[in-house]
Amino acid sequence: MMASNIKRIDIDMKELETILDRARDGTLDEEGYKKLKAALETLGYLTNLIGEKNTTIRRLRNIVFGPSTEKSKSVLENLPAAAESPKTKEAEQAATPAKDHESKDNKKPKGHGRNGASAYRGAKKIEIPHESLKPGDVCPDCGKGKVYHGKVPAYIVRLVGCAPISATVWKLENLRCNLCLKVFTAHPPEGVGTKKYDETAGSMIALLKYGSGFPFNRLEKLQRSMGIPLPSATQWEIVREVAGIVEPAYRELIRQAAQGEVLHNDDTSAKILDMMKSMRERKARSPSDPKMRTGIFTSGIVSVRDGREIALFFTGNKHAGENLSDVLAQRAAELRKPIQMCDGLSRNLPKEFEVILSGCNVHARRNFVDVADQFPDECRHVLETFQALYENEAMVKKQRLSAEERLAFHKAETGPLMEGFRSWLREQLDEKKVEPNSGLGQAIQYTLNHWEPLTLFLRIAGAPLDNNVCERILKKAILHRKASLFYKTENGAHVGDLFMSLIHTCELCKADPFDYLTELQRHAKEVAATPQNWLPWNYRENLNQSESLHRGPP
Repeated sequence: MMASNIKRIDIDMKELETILDRARDGTLDEEGYKKLKAALETLGYLTNLIGEKNTTIRRLRNIVFGPSTEKSKSVLENLPAAAESPKTKEAEQAATPAKDHESKDNKKPKGHGRNGASAYRGAKKIEIPHESLKPGDVCPDCGKGKVYHGKVPAYIVRLVGCAPISATVWKLENLRCNLCLKVFTAHPPEGVGTKKYDETAGSMIALLKYGSGFPFNRLEKLQRSMGIPLPSATQWEIVREVAGIVEPAYRELIRQAAQGEVLHNDDTSAKILDMMKSMRERKARSPSDPKMRTGIFTSGIVSVRDGREIALFFTGNKHAGENLSDVLAQRAAELRKPIQMCDGLSRNLPKEFEVILSGCNVHARRNFVDVADQFPDECRHVLETFQALYENEAMVKKQRLSAEERLAFHKAETGPLMEGFRSWLREQLDEKKVEPNSGLGQAIQYTLNHWEPLTLFLRIAGAPLDNNVCERILKKAILHRKASLFYKTENGAHVGDLFMSLIHTCELCKADPFDYLTELQRHAKEVAATPQNWLPWNYRENLNQSESLHRGPP
């Protein structure tokens, strides 16, 4: 039984004892049966978890009570107060400039308050001229001055509800001769055409399904309730057709990602029903085959090149490292080895290509967060050290330093901090202050074993601190998995990967995914001929140039 299948029900022991008494007397009602059933399911699930070797008390606590936040402020507040923080001089020196900078700039962050009229980029714009005045007219009030446009226009914003896929029905009048029986049908308005589903319909369905995790059957129910039926089978036919049109842009996106300077990768579990069935059949034929792979994954890859991020998704039985190898197979031979950011799992590494490995500091930090309750003083020092590290990185981003300037800054400010931290970690094990097999000892050992990748940002310009950007895009795949549960076929998984890659690359590049998918369909021939001109970050520029050429000189 999966944890996600268990619905949380709050119940105390007295209520449970009362339910058991009613069960004994034969007077158990439906509500009591559900609670008793839930209690037994929870007991069975937890019993199975306890039998697994990787299960920790903290994991059980997170399952039962929900995971807590890993933010330093929340974790440190829950730890017992220390008489004197064990932070080293180096840590204090590195943390001081960041904190001073933070205190000077304590402005309210953007994004609070009401949205202005300029925020409604996709709204229909209608300009209303003044009914009696125009610029340059004499002021009707004083009769002396002249009126001109004000600095701030007046706006009225009106939001209306409608179905995600709307429809228009043109009723064409039919006239028939009563003698010769010839039929005369009214001509449709110009531009209507004969196509039932507009390009925008395919874009919206793909955006709802693969961008927002809205299943086909849920959209079918919504459309039917609003009087515009759109069966789920029809939705699939539409997005499958659109996928074939935009496929060249997706292939070019993969080629562009292969040239990246930094590549992040990770994966999460997935389900493809046809593949699961074939795997079961193969396992039944060869149950003792050690090379038999039974897992299915969605791999997320984020490629960074010239400050631009590209998101890619691949769903199948390959691990993240194998999918990264497939991408790097298209890398230009003259380029230097890329930096690869991932966690410590060996399956995330590409076997056929050399990379410069960078470790995820968030994964290393999480090991200490997991044991903070048992080792509060030691973990307080570790978390404060990581906090100082990320304060320095925040300063780098705020000042918009170049990769070389960032490297010089971290060498000067963060280098002493990390060196002092490394000495402290070694001291805990060398002087036997910590049991090596304890949770804290294992966290320390992990950090020391991966020290070179974890501190790559101190030696190579552009090396990232963590793999958060990849984990964030994988949340998109997890959202789709929670809503739709599975793909039926490998082709369905490919269509999902294609749309999620295009949609989430648009989001990373601050492009409009709905407009992008629509324009790809409307310019299918150009996309097939020159896909490099139809990527999320340059399609608008090429589209504007194309339109200006068609208009000709003024």
